Amino acid sequence: MWLPGAGCARLGSGCDAIRKTLAGGLTHHNHITNLIDMFTDYMRTIPPEWRELSKVFTALGDEHRQRILLTFEPGERLNVGQIVAVSTLSRSAVSHHLRVLREAGVLNSLKEGKEVYFWLNRGTLIDAFEKVLAYIREQG
Repeated sequence: MWLPGAGCARLGSGCDAIRKTLAGGLTHHNHITNLIDMFTDYMRTIPPEWRELSKVFTALGDEHRQRILLTFEPGERLNVGQIVAVSTLSRSAVSHHLRVLREAGVLNSLKEGKEVYFWLNRGTLIDAFEKVLAYIREQG
């Protein structure tokens, strides 16, 4: 748990820190070795346009799901059996990962007969990464 001044206590009596809350919840921290301006309001740190993207990044954060994505060639549609054939995972594990990717919008799917085919949803991925890149570029 963070407490105001806790960092100074760890630094000892020589800490010359000044914290003050500025307009909009911005905290200014001066220290002999650094200068930090940050928002203390946790929800403000996530831009509103990013809030729906958390599922995309959560889905992409798993190594098995990354491997599944790398299985797809451009424009290719694969079913569970095709992915299982090249994976070290069980059919149920692959199905689970495909569901997470589909629910996050990373993959599209279409049922044809008894098979469900999956393919990359390039639009969702491009949108997610463009929003992050735009934010990074704005930070200079």
